[in-house]
Amino acid sequence: MYNSIMGITKDNAIKAIQELPDDATYEDIMKKLYFLEKVEKGLKDIREGATVTHEEAKERIQRWLK
Repeated sequence: MYNSIMGITKDNAIKAIQELPDDATYEDIMKKLYFLEKVEKGLKDIREGATVTHEEAKERIQRWLK
């Protein structure tokens, strides 16, 4: 299982890099890969039910702003 997940991640990274313009910098590549990592983490959280409702988020923000 670990190898298949790593393979998908590597394939996604290669595809994302190939889709960037030819003049993309290392910084552009890193930003794209970081963004994709965060999207994947968010989707995993959703699949695992590790989310909060809109109301819960608003309440947390209100507590932070105090």
